[in-house]
Amino acid sequence: VDESTEIVKKLKLTGAPYKIYKNTAFIKNMFNSSLEIAKFEGAAIKTVSGIRGQIKRALSKPEGCFRATFEDKILMSDIVFLRAWYPVKPHRFYNPATNLVGWQPMRLTGEVRRAENLPTPKDRNSQYRKIDRVDRHFNPVRVPKALAANLPFRSQIVEAKKQKKATYMQKRAVVLGGEEKKARALVHMLATIQRDKEEKRAAKKEEGRKAFRKKMAEVEEMREGREKKDKQEFWRKQGKRRAGWDQGGGGKKQKA
Repeated sequence: VDESTEIVKKLKLTGAPYKIYKNTAFIKNMFNSSLEIAKFEGAAIKTVSGIRGQIKRALSKPEGCFRATFEDKILMSDIVFLRAWYPVKPHRFYNPATNLVGWQPMRLTGEVRRAENLPTPKDRNSQYRKIDRVDRHFNPVRVPKALAANLPFRSQIVEAKKQKKATYMQKRAVVLGGEEKKARALVHMLATIQRDKEEKRAAKKEEGRKAFRKKMAEVEEMREGREKKDKQEFWRKQGKRRAGWDQGGGGKKQKA
């Protein structure tokens, strides 16, 4: 029985992309050197949004950055993190005890500190640090011009110049606030884009249905032709058989 134990350390490292291509990205602020990256080549990484990836190779410049591939294109605002178990090999120590009767074992580190009233040393790298996150910037939703031109009159997007002075009716009338107006316009734009996507999806499905119906019509035509040919062959054989019966006098005679 193998009674050996393996000591591992749980790691959770975070990084951020600084250059993004289609399914490839360059990640920074996760490692400090190329040697650390070499130990984790092939390790699985993941973004906060759930896109999985893999560490490929370290970059020559800058130090500590690496190339990674993902299932889909990630965003600059995504945080990439690595969860792994790193093996820790302790120093081997061997001290045989021949007699355990009067043997007093060596005190543990905590017992020595308690007896000597020594404080626990604090490592600066092990303390919690404040994490400064960069605020995410969302680009405004833009409706394509080709789509905006086909909108009905009530849904037309009017881009007029901002009015400096409010009119008398605007001052008197109860209108929506700035945030409410922006929210309503955003919802309307999103609904328009969603409607356009659904129309394109329906048109694509209809094309697939047309191709399927055409294929089924060809199969049905081939089946009908085959059945017609088999039927003609059957009646041709039946005609020959009947002609043979007429010439031979109706078959064999029965014995008395």
